[in-house]
Amino acid sequence: MPDSLTIAPLAKALSLRETVTQILRAAIISGEMAPGEVYSAPALGTRFGVSATPVREAMVDLSREGLVETVPNKGFRVTAVSESDLDDIAALRMLIEPPTVREVTPRIPAEAIPALRELARAIVDNAAAGDLVAYTEADRRFHLTILEYSHNQRLLTLVSDLRSHTRLYGLSGMVSRGTLAASAAEHLELVDLIAARDAEGAGNLMRQHIGRVRAEWAKHPA
Repeated sequence: MPDSLTIAPLAKALSLRETVTQILRAAIISGEMAPGEVYSAPALGTRFGVSATPVREAMVDLSREGLVETVPNKGFRVTAVSESDLDDIAALRMLIEPPTVREVTPRIPAEAIPALRELARAIVDNAAAGDLVAYTEADRRFHLTILEYSHNQRLLTLVSDLRSHTRLYGLSGMVSRGTLAASAAEHLELVDLIAARDAEGAGNLMRQHIGRVRAEWAKHPA
């Protein structure tokens, strides 16, 4: 994980514990925190410029999500996710997200479009900057914001959990090849389709997006 990684509050309503939890979750998903590695709360606290307490609390929350496991007297180990697990996660997301995006597109009010576009722009900007942790968290917020218009809390919780267990090991390679920024731009395209009330196009783009995540973003580096 880069030494430059620092805590930047993602929303005023978030507590320090919640902010640290979101950043650590994003670091795990993006591969910045490597599977099998053991991280101590004091060391991460020093890196973030906070005490070990909110880091330890965040790790406890992430252990409940299955993202880390406790290593007695040492810290927390990032859990690995198999290729088979990633296939299963992508298959479930394919079943849920494209039809849901198709369904909610007519429901999203026009006044909500600028905020969605701002979230999409944050994804593009973080991709261009090569900030994988901020990119991953911005991507999560964007997709869950759209799905909130389903008014189905169980669906939202399920997709959030599936996304948390995804691993995007290929992101760093895409940054080095200069391809991540171009791929990130499809989030802006999705906002355009929603604004145009093109439900079919939005659903199809979401299906294409999930397929790309599994095919390239989530693959292990060669």
